[in-house]
Amino acid sequence: MPNPIDLHGASVVVTGAARGIGYATARAFIAAGAKVFIGDLDGDLAKTAADELGCTGVGVDVRSRESLADFLAGIEPPLRVLVNNAGIMPAGRFVDEQDAVTDAIIDVNLNGVLRATKLVLPGMLARGTGHIVNVASYLGEIPAAGLATYCASKHAVIGFSEALRDELDGTGVTVTTVLPSAVRTDLVSGVKLGGMLPTVDPEDIADAIVATCSTRTAVVAVPGWMRSYEAVAALVPDKIVGAIRGRLTRQRVLRTLDTGARARYDERIRRDAAATSESAAT
Repeated sequence: MPNPIDLHGASVVVTGAARGIGYATARAFIAAGAKVFIGDLDGDLAKTAADELGCTGVGVDVRSRESLADFLAGIEPPLRVLVNNAGIMPAGRFVDEQDAVTDAIIDVNLNGVLRATKLVLPGMLARGTGHIVNVASYLGEIPAAGLATYCASKHAVIGFSEALRDELDGTGVTVTTVLPSAVRTDLVSGVKLGGMLPTVDPEDIADAIVATCSTRTAVVAVPGWMRSYEAVAALVPDKIVGAIRGRLTRQRVLRTLDTGARARYDERIRRDAAATSESAAT
């Protein structure tokens, strides 16, 4: 196992960091002594967040390789840690999901991770050290009706991260997959929390992410006990697994979704997705 990353003075990049998990993660890295650079699609909010945190913040669109490359070119070298956190989570029936929204989910949640990782890897490999943290979701392992494309994107991130970690074995560069449960952010607005669905705060995820720079572990679940789910699921009958999933996630989103409470978030996602689709067509 490679040595822990010394975060004192280390350059760290966090995407999707103007709010929520990304914001909390940037703050945690700053507290650990790192030089943090945050990027977010909302450039104005990224700059406001950076002013609050005392770091550097710019607008970046993870759907664009050029935008990501420009962002990363402004990082004070050497880059030690990349946190791929940018993500979106539109909710509703898959059959009703606009094509532009479907494309946006895959482009942000999966392709954004691939693009950023491919851009930083050559430098990390040349230096023989580096750490990449990909924020996936437990919904990449436990399905939830009403979030089909989101689940698919996070499942893909988990597979990519684990395969890449094996590919990089012995290079000094490591990849960690972080699997949050439901997190109290805009992503879950309008979704009923509580009950058997574990709910955590952005700061819980942030602390787990920073800790991986020391442990360099493969997979981290938040809360930690959720990691035992798949091991248990492999040992019990399908009917029991189905019952557990039903209580945790299976129909929870569709049955409890408050579209009014979620309207602002979903409209922002649809607007951004439509703008990108129109730009690609011109």
